[in-house]
Amino acid sequence: MNNSPTGDAERRTVLAFDGDCGFCQTAVRKIQLRARPRTAAVAWQTLPPQLTEPHLNRLDREVLLFDGDRIRAGGVAALAALLGSSPARAYRGVGMLLRLPLIRPAANLVYRWVARNRQRMPGGTAACAVPRPHN
Repeated sequence: MNNSPTGDAERRTVLAFDGDCGFCQTAVRKIQLRARPRTAAVAWQTLPPQLTEPHLNRLDREVLLFDGDRIRAGGVAALAALLGSSPARAYRGVGMLLRLPLIRPAANLVYRWVARNRQRMPGGTAACAVPRPHN
């Protein structure tokens, strides 16, 4: 497999996060260092535009797990898949927990709250703020 973030991104599984957000960068870096997931995690801004442009609205609000040129999961489900690709049993377990029917709804609520407030999180800046929808 090509380890380049942009190499063959259209043909592999990759978690795309907001590279302009300090909180997102910090969170993903911590997951990569501790869990060592097999799935690559890269800033969506480094991926080919033909892959990301159709999904810019979602990419501004949540991490997306691309499987080739299609979205396999977003938000908590994408993070669960990333953690589930770890060689460490504990992180795979966390990934499995996030998928459980009783935990998933609460995890989704927490994820959405964090995503809306990521500029206030450690490492967050004004650039992290999620754009407000226009009415």
